Formats: sequence, C-alpha cells, structure tokens
Amino acid sequence: MMYLYGGFFYILIPGFLISLYASIKVRTTYSKFSKVGNSKNITGDQAARSILDSAGLNNVDIEHIRGNLTDHYDPRSRVLRLSEGVYGSTSIAAIGIAAHEAGHAIQHATRYAPLAFRNSIVPVVNIATNASWILFLIGLFISSQSGIFFMNLGILLFCFAVVFQLVTVFVEFDASKRAVAQIDTMTLGDIEDVQGVKKVLSAAALTYVAALLMAILQLVRMIALRGSRD
Repeated sequence: MMYLYGGFFYILIPGFLISLYASIKVRTTYSKFSKVGNSKNITGDQAARSILDSAGLNNVDIEHIRGNLTDHYDPRSRVLRLSEGVYGSTSIAAIGIAAHEAGHAIQHATRYAPLAFRNSIVPVVNIATNASWILFLIGLFISSQSGIFFMNLGILLFCFAVVFQLVTVFVEFDASKRAVAQIDTMTLGDIEDVQGVKKVLSAAALTYVAALLMAILQLVRMIALRGSRD
C-alpha cells in the first residue's frame, strides 16, 4: 500500500495545485462574464447559428441541454448542444462558449487532423487507460521479473492517455482560436466583447493544460515506482 499512497506521491502535487487553480479560474471567469451582456445583444445559440451558417454547416442542429458548462459538439449526430447558461443568454461568456463549440463543428467538417485523430483513438484510450492501472498494480504486488513486466506494460498503455491529453490541448486551443476569429471578423461583438471572450476561453483552456500535466506527472510517478523495484 505504501506504493499506492506514499511512494513518490509528491510528484503529483504540482498537478493537483494547477488543476485546483484551473477549476477556480474557469468558474470565476465564467461567473464574471456570464453577468456581462455582449454589445450586439445576441444569444449563444444565435452566435453559434451564425458561425455555423457562415461555414456552410446549415445541417448542424443546435440543441438546448440542461446543466452548467455542459456545452459540447457531438460529431456522431452532428449536433451542437448548449447549456442553460449559454443557449439563450446574451452574455459575453455565452457567445464565447457557443463560438468555441461551433469551432469544433467546423473542425469536424474540415477534417481537422488532430480532432480526427483524437476521435479515432477514444475507444483505445479508454481501454488502455483502465488496463494500464490494473496491470501496473498487479506488477506492484508481484516480487519477481514478471512483476516488472506487468509494470512496464502498464506504463506503456498509460502513454495512450498522455497522448490523448496532448492532442486534446491542440484541439481545444484551435477551437478557441477559431471562436475568437469568427466573433471578430463576423462582428458578433465589439473589441471589449472579444477581449472578454479571450479571457473566458483562456481560462477554460487552462483546465486542459492541467489535465495534460496531471497525466504526464502520473506517468512520471509510474516510471519512478518502476525504477524503485530495480
């Protein structure tokens, strides 16, 4: 049990701290700009619809879903789903988040390579990540060369999780870049709106950076635990 809770656990501390900061940052920034109306008085669904139509994606539907910050684009059904605080809201945060999700729809339509790659490896990543911990833990409790083999295999499989998080960072940053550009060029907001959108999306992007860092630190810890067995 020492390996699970004590062994090299300090390696994960920076990841926990940044993840906590990212969570607080995204919620405080969203809370601030969800109370500030945009200059064009357009709602989140109107902003998304305008961006999608300008990209020729009239066949992508927009749905209203429950929850807070549950917004997402579903590439399988080609539906953009906006949460209660975004769909009918005229806030700066709403148009920013809606534009970001519309950016994912555009990525899908244009076959943006990182998005296509990420979507294609999701099933493999889910299986590999779960199996990696099982195999690694088995290896921890086997005091033989077989134990080292299982640990190495677990580390190898966990690399899929790190790759997934890395690709996700590229995908999310690109979607945010597209969102800001669309709001600016389509004049869906003024300069202050654009600056506010940048802050909202930058805060959201930090959560993906934190997830990548945590995955990397988990991998480093697994390698450190593996090294302690030699």
